[in-house]
Amino acid sequence: MQLAGPTSQSFFSQRLRLHYADWGNPDAPPLILQHGGRDHCRSWDWVAQELRHDWHIIAPDLRGHGDSAWSPDGNYTMDSLVYDFAQLVHTLGHDQVTIVAHSLGGGVATRFCGLYPEKIRRLVNIEGLGPSPEKRFEREALGTAQRLRGWIADKRKAAGRVPRRYDSLEAAFARMKEENSFLSEDQARHLTIHGVIRNEDGTFSWKFDNYLNVWSVSDLAFSEQEKLWQAITCPVLLLYGADSWASNPVLDGRAKNFSTARVVEYEKAGHWLHHDQFERFVGELRGFL
Repeated sequence: MQLAGPTSQSFFSQRLRLHYADWGNPDAPPLILQHGGRDHCRSWDWVAQELRHDWHIIAPDLRGHGDSAWSPDGNYTMDSLVYDFAQLVHTLGHDQVTIVAHSLGGGVATRFCGLYPEKIRRLVNIEGLGPSPEKRFEREALGTAQRLRGWIADKRKAAGRVPRRYDSLEAAFARMKEENSFLSEDQARHLTIHGVIRNEDGTFSWKFDNYLNVWSVSDLAFSEQEKLWQAITCPVLLLYGADSWASNPVLDGRAKNFSTARVVEYEKAGHWLHHDQFERFVGELRGFL
């Protein structure tokens, strides 16, 4: 029998109304499932269905994603995203939470864990450590002025860009399949249905804000990010897909900043390994939690 889905809830952070899916079971320990960039909270539905009887699952939409409000100025800095996450935890009111987070969401959640290590029971980070050291050095070698000029040019392009419109849900579904060939038909359709909004003219567009494609030039120095990682005291599981563009945190040296981490590679899996190897992921997740 198909279980009932989540309820839609909201909270406020920095004057924005942000959305989260609440899967019920409020007397169980809290488990936050945080999606990544250009994704949405319903991306976790399969995981939530498996774990909802043992956990009180909360799956938030980042600002500019899903059913959360867009940032009025089109800026999506890591500071703002980390504040939003902190505000969610504060709003929920739990002394401790467990977190499973992917990609951009993993970067946000991991910084929060370093800021408030006493509030975290366990952390699962799925390819959420940001650009590899090699990519970071390449970016920094451009110099601040060149990176700022590029940022200004990209912001202007985003300002004039009209969100892509698909004539039908099937066309959007085809684009989803093109983006991740590991997805099954059912997975791709589910992600598409919850990831698009219908426009007034009957076409469909993705829910995320186009400004999300323009990342801020200013951020914490990598050495400061490492200090936050080193401050984490809870058990950490770092996962990455063998067929992903993401860098292996063991080989690139970043894993050494986590004193309690275990790193696991997923064969035949890309960046969304929790979709690509779902059965293995859920089994590993249950054991770790």
